[in-house]
Amino acid sequence: MLVLIGASASGKTEIAKLLIKNYDFKKMVTTTTRRKRKGEVNKVDYNFITDNKFLKMKEQKKFLETTVYNNTNYGTPIEGATVDKVLIVDPNGANSIFDKKIPETLFFLLETDEETRKDRMLSRGDNLIQIVDRLNKDDQIFDASRLKHIDYKLNTSTLTQDDLTSVIYDLYHKHLRQIKK
Repeated sequence: MLVLIGASASGKTEIAKLLIKNYDFKKMVTTTTRRKRKGEVNKVDYNFITDNKFLKMKEQKKFLETTVYNNTNYGTPIEGATVDKVLIVDPNGANSIFDKKIPETLFFLLETDEETRKDRMLSRGDNLIQIVDRLNKDDQIFDASRLKHIDYKLNTSTLTQDDLTSVIYDLYHKHLRQIKK
């Protein structure tokens, strides 16, 4: 499983889409209790569920990891966590997955300068007050020191998303070849 970690608007979702489109990865559809954004589709972008249903699934240990981000529950279902999946998580989720010691898992931290992230959030129609709040919170939440493990740290401000996707794909397949030896 390929794990992408990054602050809001770091490019992780677009890179995941390119990995799926160009390299036959499949999206690991996570579960959330947040409201759908414009254009999002249930069971494609996320499994959108109620807080009560989420808590029941958590009690039944149906998640690989769970976290709370911006007062919203997120979880990665155990079912479907395979080598051909790309997953986007926050540092807490990444740490939980790392603790499971799944050999086929590679962790990428995507870093982006604040101005680029702000521009990206504005262009997707996010509210300016929420943008400022997320930028402030993300600086602490996505600090590399909060991660137990990072295989690669990539700056998404300096390369195109196509180039980043190619680099990530190549590094992941190199990793898979090494663990098969």
